[in-house]
Amino acid sequence: MAKQDIGLIGLAVMGENLVLNMESHGFSVAVYNRTTSKVDDFINGRAKGKNIEGCYSIEELVDSLGKPRKIMLMVKAGKPVDDFIELLIPHLEGGDIVIDGGNSHFPDTIRRTKYLQQKGFLFIGTGVSGGEEGALKGPSIMPGGSAEAWPQVKPVFQAIAAKVEDGSPCCEWVGSDGAGHFVKMVHNGIEYGDMQMICESYALMEKGLGMSADEMHQVFAEWNEGELDSYLIEITRDIMAKKDDETGQPMIQVILDTAGQKGTGKWTSQEALDLGIPAMTIAEAVFARTMSAIKPERVTASKQLKGPVSKFEGDPAQLVEMIRRALYASKICSYAQGFQLMRAAAEEHAWKLNFGEIALMWRSGCIIRAQFLGKIKEAFDQEPDLANLLLSPYFKQVIENNQDAWRQVIAMAVKAGIPVPAFSSALAYYDSYRSERLSANLLQAQRDYFGAHTYERIDKPRGEFFHTNWTGTGGSTSSTTYNV
Repeated sequence: MAKQDIGLIGLAVMGENLVLNMESHGFSVAVYNRTTSKVDDFINGRAKGKNIEGCYSIEELVDSLGKPRKIMLMVKAGKPVDDFIELLIPHLEGGDIVIDGGNSHFPDTIRRTKYLQQKGFLFIGTGVSGGEEGALKGPSIMPGGSAEAWPQVKPVFQAIAAKVEDGSPCCEWVGSDGAGHFVKMVHNGIEYGDMQMICESYALMEKGLGMSADEMHQVFAEWNEGELDSYLIEITRDIMAKKDDETGQPMIQVILDTAGQKGTGKWTSQEALDLGIPAMTIAEAVFARTMSAIKPERVTASKQLKGPVSKFEGDPAQLVEMIRRALYASKICSYAQGFQLMRAAAEEHAWKLNFGEIALMWRSGCIIRAQFLGKIKEAFDQEPDLANLLLSPYFKQVIENNQDAWRQVIAMAVKAGIPVPAFSSALAYYDSYRSERLSANLLQAQRDYFGAHTYERIDKPRGEFFHTNWTGTGGSTSSTTYNV
């Protein structure tokens, strides 16, 4: 009996669609699910008549595959991944490849790569972005792990991945051990920022300008034809046009304002703190979701805490254009933070990340796919060691062109009492990054005053630390100098 090209475990929506995508590109696939009735449902339903083999045990799945075996896990991140790895190991042979395609935390991928390599097997941890539609029609795929495994899976992954205009696949090898899942994590963090900034644009138009859902539908449709052309703007356009079947109201008006999250934005913010990278816009987007979650408290507070009640004044069309400019400028800062974080992680973990290739991988298929990612690729192609996107000539010019509108929009939001945490933090990031001197000199003086934590001087070489006896009674002993 002919052996299958690849196996997949986990027939939820993403798993099923990836299998159909693989089969449609000429690969034979064996599938298994812990609840075996799902195998029957799939084989007799969407997979009927296709080159897909249903398996009812781990042993049967492994035996159905050609060597070296390639087995992709599309199961819930965390313990389920480890459990399936342990179930697979007794049936594998040297050189076989286990692939984790879920949203795993990258430290787990580092651990699993080392663990399986010690046993003679290969491991890939790959980010897969694009949701249900992307999995079926072409996702962005970000693989990392055992480099020796890449030539074996490359033909499959690059065939099923989304393609950009010139046919290049949105899939390339990212780096060793946890690099692929780290890049996917940052992608999701940027996604949090993008979504929050679009939500703030919506709030400014609805509350500040009193626009209807139909009017905002037209605005987002126009924005999607220009430099903001992206998947998230596109779906926001469609959301604004949707009417509720029960009430006839715009669908957006009947949805409760409490947002969920799966943790990847939080992971991104935690890593930024650990690596000392100021990814404040992504963090603010995470906090905006947590603020939305305390709905009962907000309802109570809304009846007691007073603020301004005002609308924006001026030409509505002009104000909408200013909001668009503020969104684009804020978006650039959010992406700059994400790429700074990846650069720091590459140094920390000795990953050789190609930032231009990463931008290309995000150009199509994934949730943050957007026209301007092509500009990011160009920036890194021209200057691979670019320290920050804000220093690229293109983005420097965009910020220069848009920052007056950006500042005015935030000022109007503050006066109107409309919260814009992502817009505001993005501008704070920009203003901080362009500041030769910040107020941290006072902060260091305070730390030295109460804790003898020392400071550096502007007239002495970096790395020399000093302590002042601020009160005259503190003595000259200083605390150990360290950075966390």
